[in-house]
Amino acid sequence: MTAEYKVHGDVAVITMNNPPVNGLGYSTRVGITDGLAKAIADDSVKSIIITGAGRAFSGGADIKEFGTSKAVAEPNLLSVILALEASPKPTIAAMHSVAMGGGLELALGCSYRICAPGTSIALPEVKLGLIPGAGGTMRLPRVLGVETALNMIVSGEPVKSELLAQQPGQKLFDKMASSAESLAEEALAYARSVADARPLPLVRNLPCKHPQGDAYFQFARNMVKGMAKNFPAPVKCVDQVENATKMKFDEGMTAEREIFTNLMLTPESRALRHLFVAERAASKIPDVPEDTPQRDIKSVAVIGAGTMGGGISMNFLNAGIPVKVLEMKQEALDKGLGIIRKNYESQVKRGKLKQDKYEQRMALLSTTLDYNDLKDADLAIEAVFEEMGVKQKVFEKLDEVMKPGAILASNTSTLDVNKIASFTKRPQDVVGLHFFSPANVMKLLEVVRGAKTGKDVMATVMTVGKKIKKTAVVSGVCDGFIGNRMIEQYSRQAGFLLDEGATPAQVDRAVEKFGFAMGPFRMGDLAGNDIGWAIRKRRAEERPNLLYSRTADKLCELGRFGQKTGAGWYDYKEGKRDAIPSDLVVKMIEDHRKELGITPRKISDEEIVQRLVFALVNEAAHILEEGIASKASDIDMVYITGYGFPMHRGGPMLYADQVGLFNVVQAMKRFQQNPRDDAKFWEPAPLLARLAADGKTFN
Repeated sequence: MTAEYKVHGDVAVITMNNPPVNGLGYSTRVGITDGLAKAIADDSVKSIIITGAGRAFSGGADIKEFGTSKAVAEPNLLSVILALEASPKPTIAAMHSVAMGGGLELALGCSYRICAPGTSIALPEVKLGLIPGAGGTMRLPRVLGVETALNMIVSGEPVKSELLAQQPGQKLFDKMASSAESLAEEALAYARSVADARPLPLVRNLPCKHPQGDAYFQFARNMVKGMAKNFPAPVKCVDQVENATKMKFDEGMTAEREIFTNLMLTPESRALRHLFVAERAASKIPDVPEDTPQRDIKSVAVIGAGTMGGGISMNFLNAGIPVKVLEMKQEALDKGLGIIRKNYESQVKRGKLKQDKYEQRMALLSTTLDYNDLKDADLAIEAVFEEMGVKQKVFEKLDEVMKPGAILASNTSTLDVNKIASFTKRPQDVVGLHFFSPANVMKLLEVVRGAKTGKDVMATVMTVGKKIKKTAVVSGVCDGFIGNRMIEQYSRQAGFLLDEGATPAQVDRAVEKFGFAMGPFRMGDLAGNDIGWAIRKRRAEERPNLLYSRTADKLCELGRFGQKTGAGWYDYKEGKRDAIPSDLVVKMIEDHRKELGITPRKISDEEIVQRLVFALVNEAAHILEEGIASKASDIDMVYITGYGFPMHRGGPMLYADQVGLFNVVQAMKRFQQNPRDDAKFWEPAPLLARLAADGKTFN
């Protein structure tokens, strides 16, 4: 049983005990209702406390039960709350640490609430594409007022209990405990003080109105629509809180349930719930047990003070970990240091960072021109030019100077981590840590596991990833790892589309309408088209039979490398990032078609999106088959956090699942018939073909 029952004199205490956050799973719900029945039947019990063991009162629904029959089995949460409201004896929620979602709804069903300071209070359901489903939209406005409650429900963000307790007229807390440590004792005293109070107060009986009514809700709806364009749930939160002000309580509860159930079936909610689970699953490596011993990372060395080295350094400084940056020349160090300083100063200017915090972070940063100064660091990260010869020199030097047990990491985006490890006498200590640019902003960290990388190294770097607030996803060794290996196929398709009749602006527009942060050509201009050019030159030697459109090379031959040169697929005005379609580029593409004897055709947005997205999906299926990624949801996390894939679609693999793998394979067979495309590439990956034939999904 995940809820314990104890009697202290005339007070019964029901303690939820379902770590880590006392999720309201089936056995916890049964434990609460059983405990309640026992307390009501015991004449010596005068009042009943509900609280949570460990680090939470309750974080709400139990995610381990998502999508299973247990999640809705009786007593469901609504039934538990009804039982609390029907209790003839006073019920007191003793809240501490975390009271979120169903946990907060449970507390609102009690007669009274006492709360420890520092408790995080939230209804975060909107982050899963839902509205609160157990009376949160009906009860929270009654205890906090309509505006505060609506802000909390629409944002899903936690608010500290002491802030809410200061609100004039609030009825969420009947009493604030003086500390978390004294909560249990104060709750017992409070329970005894209200033992004989009758009638018992019920939140459902409190009034719920807004003085501006219709005008306020219209204003709120307009605000929310502008901010939540691809997600239906935030607007539904506004609708339902309006219902709370206009409907009788039970009628409003029925409306809440109906909206909740309908949202549960939307692809957007499915995407957000998938990503919620996927993010937690990404940190688990199948053959690395959770109790694997870890190495202590107290200081970091970064080799290279360029854009990447600076961004990587900032992640560790932000987490309070000292960083020593190494460069070959003093001016390179000064330039790199200047950029870090400028980044922090602009955060201070925008009020995102306090001056003293900025000074603390800069105090953790030191620089050197000598490898010997790095010898005591626990982790060294190389962020030098993407060329094997350069990497070799760095790793031979690190191998020579670093202390035993230090982790040696490469920030390579495509190169062979096993080869890099072979430049050292300690391949078990070598790992890939592929940060994405700008490294101090982007959430994704690809952790590349070499053939000999130690399990303790893997466990350690996954923890480090969490500490520096990254979403760490494990990849095996292959050219381009997960993200860049897939994006190459996406970019190849974008090039073929130009050959066949599309313009860069049309392709970008179609993909951006689908929901990508930016299309392939704007992305190329931002990253630098010369990077892809270098990869294609390498490909020409390694895989001469791989087809590409020649348009990207022609663009680079014109020196149009993107935003940094003021011209790429688009034209750019000095100091501005707006992409202006270029007549010169359109003419270059048209001339190229004439050379090849191609008559351009009209290409639909649907075809553009399918070819680009299904190219990602097919390559990803190969990646799964080869064991480069251990699960489909890891690939979705890579694309959501590192490549601007639309969040409301849940990543390429979930999107393919939602379209139906049978339909994906049919589309690929159509693309195989196109003489201008790469028919061999569109052969469905064996895993994809198998799943489609069996009517199964990736996730």
